[in-house]
Amino acid sequence: MIFSTVGTQLPFDRLLSGLEDWAACNTGVPILAQAGKSRKTFHHIQTVTHLSQTEFRNTFRQARLIVAHAGMGTILSAAELGKPLILMPRRAQFQEHRNDHQLDTAREMVRLSNVTVVQDQKELHDALDRFAANGFAAPSHEAEDGNTEIEPLLEVIRDFVWNTTSDTPAIPHPDQGRAA
Repeated sequence: MIFSTVGTQLPFDRLLSGLEDWAACNTGVPILAQAGKSRKTFHHIQTVTHLSQTEFRNTFRQARLIVAHAGMGTILSAAELGKPLILMPRRAQFQEHRNDHQLDTAREMVRLSNVTVVQDQKELHDALDRFAANGFAAPSHEAEDGNTEIEPLLEVIRDFVWNTTSDTPAIPHPDQGRAA
């Protein structure tokens, strides 16, 4: 099963429509999408508006492939559970988000061994075809340092979230400001 999640803010019909089109030609592959605020009707993928945390986690565990927006919660869950992940960043130009921070997130996360980044439906279909041809196994490429263990993957994500760059304000780490 492929599990797709698009987050909870604005509709992300570009991703869902891409999955729908691919599923129409690949009817033997079940796809469940947590579709959020989408108002579209889909015939080739199963959709739900929302899953509880327990349902989300169980579905995530059962999935062979995750297809999602470039949200950090999804990226962390995929890394933690060792799931291959196709990310399609939401784009402000399509009114999918307020800004293009998901493009920056995707640029950083593409170096993880379990992440494939796509920008449009054609790239999504190509990536899904590659995964299907490989039995939905994780990509064979390794992380830049050659280590595919989960902790180094999580450390890259933690560094990206908690460290500042010259043009990005720092996000306070949850432990900052606590009394010692």
